[in-house]
Order: sequence, then C-alpha cells, then structure tokens
Amino acid sequence: MHVQVTVTLRTSILDPQGKAVEHGIHSMGFASVGNVRIGKIVDLDVDTTDDKEALRVAEEIAKKLLANPVMEDFTVTLVRNGEHRK
Repeated sequence: MHVQVTVTLRTSILDPQGKAVEHGIHSMGFASVGNVRIGKIVDLDVDTTDDKEALRVAEEIAKKLLANPVMEDFTVTLVRNGEHRK
C-alpha cells in the first residue's frame, strides 16, 4: 500500500519560510496570494493489503518520527491508483 504523510507547522506557529515564499510571490506580481505555509510530504510503501493497517503504521511512524507534536500537525492519506484517500 502506498501512503502519503503530510507534515505542516501548526497554524499558531510562525512559518518564516512560508513568509519568505509569500514575499517572493508578491514581488512576482501575485498580490492576491496570502497565508503561504511550507510543509513536507513523505511517501511510504507499507507491505500490507489492509487499508486500515497501512494507515495505522504510517500514523505511528508520523507520531514517533516524522512530526514534532509540539509544533507540527500531520495527515495520513492512502494513495491508490493516484487517488488520495484518508
């Protein structure tokens, strides 16, 4: 099973990288774009045929390794045939 974990800073945490990108976007003339946040995507292949098990494994990995629970949130999504399913 292919699983995607998306990790982002919590909305209450300042995102200096996002602010820098937002400034660059504005300097390119896209003034209507705002609230830019930067995150990371981690793709995992979990050796199981059970959807729930794949999601459980990925969530445990995200909690223990991929995301800092003090500063970051994460979502785990099952990817099948290019389609994302939570």
